[in-house]
Amino acid sequence: MKEGIHPEYKETTITCACGNVLEVGSTKENMKVDICSKCHPFWTGNLKQNTTGGRADRFKKKYGIQ
Repeated sequence: MKEGIHPEYKETTITCACGNVLEVGSTKENMKVDICSKCHPFWTGNLKQNTTGGRADRFKKKYGIQ
């Protein structure tokens, strides 16, 4: 690697709004984030799936087609 062209890589603390703290390596100093894997709905299982169907299902429901 060439000297002087790469950013300095250092240990960083990432703090989430929920209080979760992660120790990682990064080129940025301490960071604060709004959401992490501990509180994100997708990873916690609280994500609601939209299962209303598509255009064809709505058409069939509207006109009573089985």
